[in-house]
Amino acid sequence: MRVSEEIARSPLYNADIAPVPEAERTWGVWTIAALWVGMSVCITTYTLAAGMITQGMSWKQALFTIALGNLIVVIPMVLNAHAGTKYGVPFPVLIRSSFGTLGANIAAIMRGLVACGWFGIQTWIGGSAIYTLHRVIFGFAAAGPADMIPGLQISPGQLACFLLFWAVNVAVICFGMKSIKWLEDLAAPFLILMGALLLWWGVSKAGGFGVVLSADTVAKVRGETSKPFVFWDAFWPNLTAMVGYWATLSLNIPDFSRYAKTQKQQVLGQMLGLPTTMTFYSFIGIAVTCATVVIFGEAIWDPVKLLGRFDSALLVGFALFALTIATLSTNIAANVVSPANDFSNLWPRRITFKIGGIITAVFGVLILPWRLYSDLSEYIFTWLIGYSALLGSIAGIMLADYYIIRRTRLVVEDLYRTNGQYAYGGSGFNWRAIVALVVGIAPNVPGFLAQASNGAIHVPQIFATLYTYAWFVSLAVAGVTHVALTRMWPPVGAGREALRRAETGS
Repeated sequence: MRVSEEIARSPLYNADIAPVPEAERTWGVWTIAALWVGMSVCITTYTLAAGMITQGMSWKQALFTIALGNLIVVIPMVLNAHAGTKYGVPFPVLIRSSFGTLGANIAAIMRGLVACGWFGIQTWIGGSAIYTLHRVIFGFAAAGPADMIPGLQISPGQLACFLLFWAVNVAVICFGMKSIKWLEDLAAPFLILMGALLLWWGVSKAGGFGVVLSADTVAKVRGETSKPFVFWDAFWPNLTAMVGYWATLSLNIPDFSRYAKTQKQQVLGQMLGLPTTMTFYSFIGIAVTCATVVIFGEAIWDPVKLLGRFDSALLVGFALFALTIATLSTNIAANVVSPANDFSNLWPRRITFKIGGIITAVFGVLILPWRLYSDLSEYIFTWLIGYSALLGSIAGIMLADYYIIRRTRLVVEDLYRTNGQYAYGGSGFNWRAIVALVVGIAPNVPGFLAQASNGAIHVPQIFATLYTYAWFVSLAVAGVTHVALTRMWPPVGAGREALRRAETGS
């Protein structure tokens, strides 16, 4: 749609968060599926099953949990993408309808800060690949404790490679959304091929799938444990973590779906791209890691460390190049687009997409991501489940507002007006959504504190149990609360009339 001159002058508007015109909605099924291939093929996907198997799961149980989690999360993904395709607006503009033109910044910054954490993790992984490449080619020893920079727990060489990969990410950011589409289209087939080749190498060298996936091999991967294993006790928190893995994108998927040609193509692209790639690449991680037990006598979950074992500098160089491309394609699409738009939404007249992306990159360094990613158990149970509680609450409000309250009807120009129906009486805040956000998060806070403190903070068992379902709990509680508050205290003026028309279909 073409925006009016009044909207173009609004303090809530800039070209980066403007509605995408029909002529520029060119993304078909392949582009959207390729986007998901590019985002899913990365080291964190490769290692997802690691924590589950070390907890006692079989490889089939771990793969089932991953597949089911991604089938679940694709549902809110497709539902939230609908508004982006229908109206051409990005995530931080869309949530102005539910949170208010200013209140939207609360949800957007919550989402953006999580993305900054992910940006840092993926940049650390990419930097590690570059570091390993140089170490193998030039033959210097891996950094030891004595080589670490005091207070940072990282060596000068590791830091230099981290900052080099960080600079590559920033360069892509500066070229904008068109370069991101080009990167994902180019990377997707290459990454699928590289994954298949890695699987072929591991299975053929270890003696076939019968050896690789045997109970004895998986037991060696799992290692010694004295803890009794109960599948369902491990299943539910890990399922929540798998949903939490993409809880970020389930919110800001309108940032991409606003470029889709039709609703059918965004749905098919996501269904074909997300669950299949996540399951396939996680299986590669399982099979190749099991193969390392046979080949090297130990389980090597980290593909960067695995590639460092190869004795061919040419092979290592090519493989780590592929790994760097995989990490770059994931990082840019999954962890830059959303926070760049979210930060832009704070001050549209001053913060462009590029500036928002650079802010993201700076935060990604400041969080010291190598510490966050150092422990797989903490990574799953504190990081993934913890932020899923925050983002599940936002997802519940978005879905309830768009589908139940507004019946998918929005007035696009009012999303950019300081005095429209989404300004909620001029304050810019919809208190109902903010209260629902807090209420949705609250049941998970005690469980998070207990987990983050490694049990030092004791809470009643009911809260520990609720925490294992954090995303589901926060989504349901926040969504129901938002609808109930809106029904009991509907907004005044134009907002009330707009809701009435949505409910009656008039």
